[in-house]
Amino acid sequence: MRRIIIGIGGVTNGGKTTLTKRLIATLPNSCVVHQDDFFKPPDQIEVGEDGFKQWDVITSLDMEAMVNTVTAWVENPVKFARSHGKSRSASSNSDVQILILEGFLLYNNKLLASMCTERYYLTIPYDECKRRRSGRNYTVPDPPGLFDGHVWPMYLKHRHEMKQSGVSIVSIDGLLSKDEIYSKVYTDIVNRFLNSS
Repeated sequence: MRRIIIGIGGVTNGGKTTLTKRLIATLPNSCVVHQDDFFKPPDQIEVGEDGFKQWDVITSLDMEAMVNTVTAWVENPVKFARSHGKSRSASSNSDVQILILEGFLLYNNKLLASMCTERYYLTIPYDECKRRRSGRNYTVPDPPGLFDGHVWPMYLKHRHEMKQSGVSIVSIDGLLSKDEIYSKVYTDIVNRFLNSS
């Protein structure tokens, strides 16, 4: 049984979740693990020197639990899928199992990055990112100044660290249409991993 782990990483509001939902709906025998599901409770999130709760740093996430979840999938993808409410597609190639990891700091954790068969990374420029972020409704609303004072600086810092660590990524322009982004990634996955013998 072949196990393929696809990372969908990148900037906040860059289109990661939208792309992931479409891939999960069309790729056979696929499951997803969202990094956002591993945020620590709000009372465990520190306030940084910038005056903001540090949601956009890796210590705000329980990365050990996320790695353990991915490891559980690697050990038994079929059991993992069943326990997460996904049934196997009868018409699909049962020899290939796909896990999609989606999150904003996937590749800043060396172990998680190394577990990925391929790493896609969505980027959008500052102005577009700020526009999209301001249009989102979060459970805990962004306090004034958070984007410029914390979110964007942390994104730049983590992107730089990721590049410095030598993690190999496939960069995707998040300004492309949703259909173009999906088509590009889906076609790449199918051609490289599903159509190969």
